[in-house]
Amino acid sequence: MSMVAMKTEPAPTVVQTAAAPVVTMTPKRAPRADRYVKMAKETAVRVVPPLIVIALLMLFWELVCRRTGSALPPPSKVFKDTRELILDPFFDHGGIDKGLFWHLSASLQRVALGYSLAAVVGVALGTLVGQSVWAMRGLDPLFQVLRTIPPLAWLPLSLAAFRDGQPSAIFVIFITSVWPIIINTAVGIRNIPQDYRNVAAVVQLNPLEFFTKIMIPAAAPYIFTGLRIGIGLSWLAIVAAEMLIGGVGIGFFIWDAWNSSHISEIILALFYVGIIGFVLDRVIAGVGKIVTRGTSVS
Repeated sequence: MSMVAMKTEPAPTVVQTAAAPVVTMTPKRAPRADRYVKMAKETAVRVVPPLIVIALLMLFWELVCRRTGSALPPPSKVFKDTRELILDPFFDHGGIDKGLFWHLSASLQRVALGYSLAAVVGVALGTLVGQSVWAMRGLDPLFQVLRTIPPLAWLPLSLAAFRDGQPSAIFVIFITSVWPIIINTAVGIRNIPQDYRNVAAVVQLNPLEFFTKIMIPAAAPYIFTGLRIGIGLSWLAIVAAEMLIGGVGIGFFIWDAWNSSHISEIILALFYVGIIGFVLDRVIAGVGKIVTRGTSVS
């Protein structure tokens, strides 16, 4: 039996090569034009609907008030009658004959003083009422009664006490705006989670540290809700108070325009009052969003 030699093929040689480097693909940044387009779309979504509604209301107002015998002037006549006030709000002829800028500035200064005082007192009293059961039982009924008194009902009393229009107006602003700040702060303090209090007890925070590091941050959304309500009430109160105390101010400007039968000037002043009230609310809401890191209602 013959042996057949079988030819064997050599085994393949495996050559190990270094692993290919992994290339990570970084996402491309959107072109600047695309970002601007996106921002423009987001702005349009917010701005266009109100503009359409305002345009429709202005058209309706124009059509209704252009009829003969209408008691109110149409927008076209309002602009014609108040054009000088709109184009030159900074004139000052002495006394109360001033542009709208000076009237609005005087009103805002009174609001700033009264509202700042109300914010400090309101947060302090709200913290006391929210933290102490005895303070809540003693003061809360009193606050609930006083907050129902209309702002202008305080004006004769403040005039009798201060004998001057300026501090009287500031007091009316204070007494009007302090109640929602107190109540909302107290609710926020009472709603602090018990876990926060337990942690403060474990790390042995002193009262000042507990107030600044636990109470205020935890109750901040409630506090800023009260501050937003308070700023709106302050602006309402000063316009009403200035109608009675006289002097320079947007409230007196409206009342003086009524006595002079300048209805167009009243409408213009009301427009400015509404715009400034909206701006004040947005400012407090913006500050609250920053302080509470987006947890407050905007």
